[in-house]
Amino acid sequence: MALITFSSSGLYCAQGNFYIDPWKPVDSAIITHAHSDHARPGNKKYLCTHDTKPLLKLRLGEDINVESYNFNEPVFINGVKISLHPAGHIIGSAQVRIEYKGEIWVFTGDFKTENDGISGKFEPVRCHNFITESTFALPIYKWEKQEIIYNNLFQWVLKNNSEGFCSIIFAYSLGKAQRVLIPLSKTGIKIFGHGAVCNVNETLINSGHNLPAITRISSETKKEDLKSSIVIAPTSAENTSWLKKFQPYKKAVCSGWMQVRGNVRRRNADAGFVLSDHADWPGLLEAINATGAQKVFTTHGFKSVLTKYLNEKGLFSAEVKTSFSDDEEGKEE
Repeated sequence: MALITFSSSGLYCAQGNFYIDPWKPVDSAIITHAHSDHARPGNKKYLCTHDTKPLLKLRLGEDINVESYNFNEPVFINGVKISLHPAGHIIGSAQVRIEYKGEIWVFTGDFKTENDGISGKFEPVRCHNFITESTFALPIYKWEKQEIIYNNLFQWVLKNNSEGFCSIIFAYSLGKAQRVLIPLSKTGIKIFGHGAVCNVNETLINSGHNLPAITRISSETKKEDLKSSIVIAPTSAENTSWLKKFQPYKKAVCSGWMQVRGNVRRRNADAGFVLSDHADWPGLLEAINATGAQKVFTTHGFKSVLTKYLNEKGLFSAEVKTSFSDDEEGKEE
């Protein structure tokens, strides 16, 4: 029997009697990161990295039973050796390595190979069997260097500011919102945040992370203070009445999906910045090659394309049906 099997509740290790990122409530769950499609409520026990622990408590409740560990720190459950390794996706995100009697499996969770400066550098892990996400597994997805994207975002905001527009940046409240703070904080323009973004920022700051200052938007926030400012908001705030107080404004979406022409228009945005927290096509192939794996299993996204490509190259690959979201970074609230 394989060390990891693909069950109706998620990736399951029978020897250790635990699941990885289960999508149904289980007794014991190893969590790769705190996005809502990977970290779900109802599990009796959670295991994750130290940085993910406070984020899980923010999202799932303070009373959850959660143990946390350092990267590369071994944990043994019924003879199975477990360790967590940097995935580079968001702060605290991890790949899960499990080993039993010489057999090694690795599950990436979500990951990216470019170091964004806050999420930790992706660490290739050697294994026999590799389970990888494939969100952007098409050759058209090849990211520009983040410095170029940051500069484009920086210049767009400065232009809006000079013309009297508020710049509204739509980015996931956990991960992308913190990442865009790096270039935005260098503009010298005051940054405001939606409550969902500020809640995550405050949790991370209280956990010891150094993030640029951001002001929470509340009912007391004055319209004149928002003029020509920067606002970071989750995608759920797009096209809602919440935006009225920021007029006049320009809207931008930060997402890997902006690589496809027409998505900016479909999102009714003024600008789109191709900034993803997932690996692009070259990054996926690079990561797979670095593992030395004999078998590769693909999950969510364009898994059929990646599987076909790997098989044609002589590397065994198979698709795995999961309940992880096909949307970038999960369907965040």
